[in-house]
Amino acid sequence: MEVNDANVRSDRRDPDGPAHPRGFLPREAGKSVHQPAERSVDFPVSVVLPAGGTGERTGLQTPKQFCSFLGRPLISYTIQAFERVSWIQSVVVVVAEDNTDLMTDIVQRFRHGKVRVVPGGSTRHRSIWNGVLALGEGEGEGAVVIIHDAVRPFVDEDLLYEIATAAKEHGAAGAIRPLVSTVIASTSEGYLDHSLERAKYRASETPQGFTYDVIYRAYQQCSESDFEFGTECLHLALQYCGTNAKLVQGPPTLWKVTYKWDLAAAESIIKDALSRSACVITGGSAPAAALAGALREAVGALGTELDVIPDLMGDNARCLVKERNFILVSVGPSRLPEVEALLTELEAANRALLHPLVVIWVRLSDSDEPSVSGRAAEPAAIMDLSSAAKLRNILLYGIQLHQSKKWIRSNEARPRFHVIYMNAEPRRHERIQKKGM
Repeated sequence: MEVNDANVRSDRRDPDGPAHPRGFLPREAGKSVHQPAERSVDFPVSVVLPAGGTGERTGLQTPKQFCSFLGRPLISYTIQAFERVSWIQSVVVVVAEDNTDLMTDIVQRFRHGKVRVVPGGSTRHRSIWNGVLALGEGEGEGAVVIIHDAVRPFVDEDLLYEIATAAKEHGAAGAIRPLVSTVIASTSEGYLDHSLERAKYRASETPQGFTYDVIYRAYQQCSESDFEFGTECLHLALQYCGTNAKLVQGPPTLWKVTYKWDLAAAESIIKDALSRSACVITGGSAPAAALAGALREAVGALGTELDVIPDLMGDNARCLVKERNFILVSVGPSRLPEVEALLTELEAANRALLHPLVVIWVRLSDSDEPSVSGRAAEPAAIMDLSSAAKLRNILLYGIQLHQSKKWIRSNEARPRFHVIYMNAEPRRHERIQKKGM
């Protein structure tokens, strides 16, 4: 649907910015996970995800919402984007009745805790109406319902917050994007009739938000023709409730997986994002923090961002549920228990269920030369731990640095160290010695 630009909410986003998913990509330089931007609302918020489409345009037998990449169905990525938002209470996924068992299996397999699965109707509006009814008025007075396409996996919390608060204030709100192509009308004979002035119009996207009473009354009053042929929820709110939606400029990532090649694009975006982000855990050690700072400076120019935190306590525990790999820096004698504890935390957070996870353990020794016993025991121990972790879909690597005591105490001189790399593959490692670096 095209909407007029007169009611667009001012937004900080660059409409021509890079089309990357904010939920998967690193944050702005300098931001750390232990200094998060807090978001909260004082009203109930729930989500309806219509997922009853057949995916005819993809040309695949499997509906696109159930197509898998990186070992996980597309709809699971979309659900995760909402489950990460603490102030969203529940997610209702509406699927074709024939797919309810499949969807229930996905919810159980990937441990989606906020999800309810309900059967949909024969059209988009009928399915959304079923989802709204499933929420019920018990959602609370002044509750907001967010409606979002199940095949738009890259939606971030900032946009959801703007949609929810605007819907609470105005009764309805929706994301929009600039039109990519000029819209024309044709005659019945197939000739050009007229075209629209593209600058005056916008494409209506999801997410869209409504107070529960507005969306309930709109569907309660809409006609059979609306149910059968309509697609735009904002129009129903305006037509039947007189609610003029607030329009919010959305980011380029709101694109919808429609065709077969869109699945490949989504997979590529997620892979690229995961390869360029990591969380460094220092244990509060000054040498470890110095190394983390040097790493962050070195990789920053490559577009990679490292979040540096002392531990996974308190607010820092949120790093466990974000799309990050991990670097654990230990100082002094062997700290294998620290590595084991991190692996246990990651397993409890179900991170390795979603995609292979990389953990790099960097151990800084405060001796000038590694001991013979240390050289022999450390690789064997990390290899055993790596083999066990791989069975849980976690790839564990080890890097052992032996540095001079002078550098560790003062950090005034450049370190002299030996490096031992230990691969996650059992019994495969190499030793590289470097001096004067």
